[in-house]
Amino acid sequence: MKPPRRSKDPWDAAEAVFRPAAPTIPEVVKKPAIPNAKETVSLRLDQDVLEAFQADGPGWQDRINAALRAAAGL
Repeated sequence: MKPPRRSKDPWDAAEAVFRPAAPTIPEVVKKPAIPNAKETVSLRLDQDVLEAFQADGPGWQDRINAALRAAAGL
């Protein structure tokens, strides 16, 4: 007589299915392609703050970056 193809206990059957599905995740170290490269981020600013930086014309993102560097003490 052949053994049953599936376990009669649903819990054992579910564990048998998902046990091999636990992959190991390799550790990935993300390095910038270019040293000191700028990174794109999404940042929520108050509308009046954004308008004040944009009012001085082009380069407002660089001015925000400079203000953040000064605030961070860099």
